[in-house]
Amino acid sequence: MEKMQANEGGPFGAVVVRHGQEHEGGEIIASGWNRVTSTFDPTAHAEITAIREACGRLSTVSLAGCSIYTSCEPCPMCLAAIYWARLDKIYFAAGRADAAAAGFDDDLFYRELAKPLSDRNVPMEQHLRTEAVVAFDAWRTKPDRIAY
Repeated sequence: MEKMQANEGGPFGAVVVRHGQEHEGGEIIASGWNRVTSTFDPTAHAEITAIREACGRLSTVSLAGCSIYTSCEPCPMCLAAIYWARLDKIYFAAGRADAAAAGFDDDLFYRELAKPLSDRNVPMEQHLRTEAVVAFDAWRTKPDRIAY
């Protein structure tokens, strides 16, 4: 709440914890808080800022062996970032219904993702696939690529 009271963002916080024998109970690798309004960045959610900090500190894109503790059930964007970062587990306090009651309606995004592309509030159309696939072909054959 300290960062929220300082007008740095919304009422959300998160920490990334690395688990292991040498760190009984876990070691906090990074913390983050919602910085959307203070940085004018709609992606600066608590989970995203914590993941960015943790990956930077550990010099990796994989947070396997770590868990994230967050003050609220992650929105779809944060949930996707958690999957991309390969975190082992999510612990959350408030649920999405609690966030909706405070004016953060993440459920809209969950509902949108279930719809066909053409039926979404922001419609999607595929164009220039053949041209775009060239980059994926080059990636597939790049001998020094760093898989993630």
